[in-house]
Amino acid sequence: MRTLFKTMKLASLALLLGLSVTTTTRAQNARIDMGPLDHLGAQASEAVDVNIDERLMQITAKFLSGKEPDEVKIKELINGLKGIYVKSFEFENDGGYSQADVDSIRSQLRNPVWSKILNISSKREGSIEVYVMSNAAQVGGLVVLATDPKELTVVNIVGPVDLEKLSQLEGQFGVPDLGIEITKPKPKN
Repeated sequence: MRTLFKTMKLASLALLLGLSVTTTTRAQNARIDMGPLDHLGAQASEAVDVNIDERLMQITAKFLSGKEPDEVKIKELINGLKGIYVKSFEFENDGGYSQADVDSIRSQLRNPVWSKILNISSKREGSIEVYVMSNAAQVGGLVVLATDPKELTVVNIVGPVDLEKLSQLEGQFGVPDLGIEITKPKPKN
């Protein structure tokens, strides 16, 4: 009986370790490769490149006080994130980037684990596409691809993402204002 109990305990531990490795692997897979866009920096009139990995997230969180309401919200939001990565390029003229540049990002998001949840398109103003990587109950990553004739921006958030809290991240850590509005259901009387 003791041997059976010990075997079950080891099997449970192995299962838990396996699940944690799977969860970590999924979070790591939420990071897309933005390297193919690096060449655009030389042509852009303005370039933004933000790379905040999990280690930097933890360091940043330590510097946020627990007293300021805005800092508390940001600290809660970044807790558990594995990284925030942003590349944004602004050009003086149209055509500073090619369709192949955009396709280098979209091709990574054609994987079945990614779902497009938002697509806004305008011939004059460009487009915004939002993709999430999710398993049954949790969003494990998010990508925003925003294009207009003179600008290309890619935002990649890796780790568990609370879409309601995400709207609070706009304007922080290089994440542009995405116009995310979460409406809360009205309470029943």
